[in-house]
Amino acid sequence: MPAQDKIQVYRNPIPTTDIVIEYNNGDKDGIVLITRKNPPHGIALPGGFAELGISLEENAAKEAKEETGLEVILESPESPLCVHSDPLRDPRAHMISVTYVAKGYGELRAGDDAKTATLYTINEVRDLLGQGQIVFDHERILMKYLEHRGYA
Repeated sequence: MPAQDKIQVYRNPIPTTDIVIEYNNGDKDGIVLITRKNPPHGIALPGGFAELGISLEENAAKEAKEETGLEVILESPESPLCVHSDPLRDPRAHMISVTYVAKGYGELRAGDDAKTATLYTINEVRDLLGQGQIVFDHERILMKYLEHRGYA
């Protein structure tokens, strides 16, 4: 049996990428979060399913562009902020998320799966935590980011 056929008989988690985008719109600094257009609805980090033929780092940048309109420069492509693999982290299926931190450039605008793309200050992000508005385990990721940056 060819290797590709062997791979297809296994049921594996689905790889995804998420990205914390640091951005300045000229008036304020913060991070970009989206409001999801599709279920599960709520506030989330930009991200999406890993695509065949591109690296996870390229996928994160592609998803950022599609959902926020921003070009990004990954802070540390070889060392993501975190990897989450809890089988219950996403109600749709078992997903593994690799999360990157990046600087965003360009004009912020929602696209693709994002209903809105919004710049939140660090204080506004803190205010969102614990309110039940953030989907998946993105609240946990945001808490790791705040700790990583010394904001916790």
